[in-house]
Parts: sequence; structure tokens; C-alpha cells
Amino acid sequence: MHRSVVNPRRDARSAIACGMRSAGLLLYRRTAGGIEVFIVHPGGPYFARKDDGVWSIPKGEVDGDEPPLDVARREFVEETGQTLDACGVSGVPHPLGEIRQAGGKRVEAWAVEGDWPAGAELVSNAFRLEWPPRSGTMQEFPEVDRGGFVSLAEARKKLNPAQVEFLDRLVAWLG
Repeated sequence: MHRSVVNPRRDARSAIACGMRSAGLLLYRRTAGGIEVFIVHPGGPYFARKDDGVWSIPKGEVDGDEPPLDVARREFVEETGQTLDACGVSGVPHPLGEIRQAGGKRVEAWAVEGDWPAGAELVSNAFRLEWPPRSGTMQEFPEVDRGGFVSLAEARKKLNPAQVEFLDRLVAWLG
């Protein structure tokens, strides 16, 4: 198996220089067992056998002048197939601020309270990728291959490590 060498410092500088920004929503619900959050697992062959540390809040890249909160709302629908209305979200999203992931990407998030619609399936947009690498064969993969509500403890294990900060901010805000 061929692996390319990655220079994390160079890649982080490149990400910052390019202004890589994402915006997302942290959907949460209150249960008898405590707070649960909705997180998603990235689709595609690179993440197929990875679990802990690779999940994310539903999010997507901010392009141009589109307001980040609008991006977060749109990306939630694109990655889950559900609108915020369908998830029973009402009220104003609470800002959780911004974090910087290891690769340099900045992620801004908002918390919204709601629940997954009964019986609804997760449906995600797809992306095309040459797979296997250098094969000349393009395949289509879902951006997100699964998602669901998990406890805060489980989310701390599964989330991208930098995004765990959003959980701390949510807990602090909820008191």
C-alpha cells in the first residue's frame, strides 16, 4: 500500500492561507439520561474502517459571501436529508464560536435543540472520487454514511478531537 507523506505544518499553513472555513449545527436533545447530540460519520473509502475521532457535527464549507449560519443550515439538510423544521427546531440557534482543526480548517458552530423525526432515514449528498486511487475509475460515495444521537461521553470519543470543544461550550451554555 502506497502512502503519501504529509507535512502537517505545511498543510495547516496551506489551509489557513486558503481560508478553509466550515459552518455547522450541533443538534441536541434532552433525555432522562442527559444531553445527547447528533453527529455524523464521513462517507467514502478513507473513513470506512475508522470510527473514534472521525465523526463530526453536520457542517460544510463556507464559500464567498454566504453567511456562515446560512451555510450551517443548508449543510445540515444536505448531509442528513432533514430540515430543521422536520427536527422540531425552533428559536434562534445559539453560537458556539469557532475552533481550529488539526489540518487548519476553522469550524464555526451553533447549537439547536430538536429531535430526529420518527422513522426518518439519513440521506446525504454524494461526491465522486477516483477509487481505487490511480485506477481511472470514478465512484460515487455519500458525504455522510451514518449519523445519530449519542451521549456526550460517546460524542467525546467519536468526534474529531477539535470539535469536542463544542460539547464543552454547549454544556457551559446549558448550565
